[in-house]
Amino acid sequence: MATDAGSVQELKSCRTTSPVPAGPDHGETEERALSFHGFRYTCRITPQSAPRTLPVLILGGSEQDRHSWLRQERRLAPVATVITVDLPGYGDSDFLPVSFGIDFLSGAVRHLLEELRIPRVNLVGACFGAAVGLRFAQHCPDMLERLALIGMCLNIPPDYATSMRRWAELIERGETSPIAQELTERFMSPPGASRVRRHAAVSRLVYAGIAGQSPERKRKSAEHNARLMRHEWYRPGSTPDVPALVVTGEFDTLTTPAMGREVARRLPGARFLTVKETDHLAPVERPDDFADLLVRFCTDLPLDGLPYAHPAERFGVPMVHP
Repeated sequence: MATDAGSVQELKSCRTTSPVPAGPDHGETEERALSFHGFRYTCRITPQSAPRTLPVLILGGSEQDRHSWLRQERRLAPVATVITVDLPGYGDSDFLPVSFGIDFLSGAVRHLLEELRIPRVNLVGACFGAAVGLRFAQHCPDMLERLALIGMCLNIPPDYATSMRRWAELIERGETSPIAQELTERFMSPPGASRVRRHAAVSRLVYAGIAGQSPERKRKSAEHNARLMRHEWYRPGSTPDVPALVVTGEFDTLTTPAMGREVARRLPGARFLTVKETDHLAPVERPDDFADLLVRFCTDLPLDGLPYAHPAERFGVPMVHP
């Protein structure tokens, strides 16, 4: 599909008052509608006029949107401009056909930064957002200052792929409640198997969020599952030699700590750590602690001795900071 030649001039933006109280030097949160190859998408920007680090761009998971990171935004906003986004095919953005894969979404990330005139970012990617973020790092290494990947693996687990095929059939029949239940069980560790913060409450939240999707969101979710099956999840290749952090919940059964370590081994100088008493949804189960971790990583503060995380493991060639 050809790029809309007039899209740059015709970009629409609207300013909305952020539900997050503004702190020192915070500007008003802005939501901006953009268009990439004819597909409309929306970003959320909370500016910081006196930043301690470069802007932080957060790419959320498949069941998240640009509003899913408000707790982290609140903690990050005092030190950096924070950007969250509904890429094409997700959240409130336009439906994206399955023929468009992770390479296309990586291109949309680059388009976003170019439109915002932001040359380099600290990129945080969670689950599906981590796959997009890593591909962006491979395609656009000069635009990356730091890279944090949350709940990332090198391959989609075979049993999960099998489940996605069954979910496609259920969606065709309009049976979405079983999918919501199965996805909740996939995202969460088995109840009672380990001590996970807010396990019951988060389970209810996840189930309600999936089961209560609008018809358009369900359509996008079905296309997302098809996209995962059709396109390459992880592509071996060079990655930029920038500070990198791979994070997994210590009881994550979807993208296990062993899987996270394999990702860290592919990144120069990466560190890997697990967040205590969490599973695949660590940012939801320990939001304030997770926000603290992101602030520390993006401002080069120590990651040792954190009460909410196990000691960081270092892989590859250690990074040398001035």
